[in-house]
Amino acid sequence: MRMTDHFAAFSFVDRITDLVPGIRARGRFAIPPGIEEFPACLMAEAVGQLAAWVAMSHIDFRGRPVAALARETRFLHAAKPGDTLDLAVEVEDCDDEAVAYRGWAEVGGVRAIELHDCLGPMLPLAEFDDPAAMRERFALLTGAGAPAGRFHGVARPRVTRDGGESGASATATLAVPAAAPFFNDHFPRRHVFPATLMLDAQIGLALDLATESSRWHAGAALSPVRMTHVKVRSFTPPGASLTIAAEMRGREGSEATFMLSAQAEGKTVATARVVIAEASS
Repeated sequence: MRMTDHFAAFSFVDRITDLVPGIRARGRFAIPPGIEEFPACLMAEAVGQLAAWVAMSHIDFRGRPVAALARETRFLHAAKPGDTLDLAVEVEDCDDEAVAYRGWAEVGGVRAIELHDCLGPMLPLAEFDDPAAMRERFALLTGAGAPAGRFHGVARPRVTRDGGESGASATATLAVPAAAPFFNDHFPRRHVFPATLMLDAQIGLALDLATESSRWHAGAALSPVRMTHVKVRSFTPPGASLTIAAEMRGREGSEATFMLSAQAEGKTVATARVVIAEASS
């Protein structure tokens, strides 16, 4: 690992501006203007990372939250390169076993994303990262803050659609890279493919499926509005091959619900539901 990549390639908190230990925190992340995009999945990651800092510091860096359960994520407004995310988390419970929290991000005072009823199981921090380095980073974040602009974007993994019924269901193969800069942050001692990138690919598959459906007007602008019942059941290592799937399950008004899943070697890795809607005119 190049040490210059640590806290750069997949770290989305520049500074913690307010902290009540174990209770709540506010923070910021400046999205570099030179990157191509900053998808909603990375906003969710930023909120989760702020919650992780609160949790880790509360238990003296013995553990860190990994994987996730989330009842609902609401996609409210896009963020773009050059924007600053104002992050917030409210912790409902935190101990050596798990952290329960909710959180949100705003851009220019406008709510961009909300996470509700999230649960992050704790695992020993030393299995994933150097506790001393994490303490040092936390001191920086709660002090002067980290230098902005070290993030250079994330290349989305290759997704090859290979089955399904047009407008109704789709399957695809997601090729997890064997090496990528984000593994230096996620995590230095045990590389794990970020669940938020996997969920982003699943949402993308559902959007492709939605555009094929005759249930909307031709050329309708479609976007995800909320994701529910997210369950990440296992870690995905570098170089893995995931089978992801999306299936339309019903529509009400301008919205439709899609069931999402990811499997590796026949075993379920993650499940979720996403609601896609037509933008109101």
